[in-house]
Amino acid sequence: MKAVIDRDGCISCELCVDTCPEVFRMAEDGLAEVYVDEIPKEAEDAANEAAEGCPVAVITINN
Repeated sequence: MKAVIDRDGCISCELCVDTCPEVFRMAEDGLAEVYVDEIPKEAEDAANEAAEGCPVAVITINN
């Protein structure tokens, strides 16, 4: 599984980072970013939760 963020729409709320720090972090420009190529198996549920909880729906999880 892979995560993708449409950073143009990110509002820097940090919800994804709080929910799944194994996949998401805040970049130097203040926007969230995905910092792993592949979502670790043990973080898949949290990554999906982050995508579903994103208030601006800019996170996509691809199988």
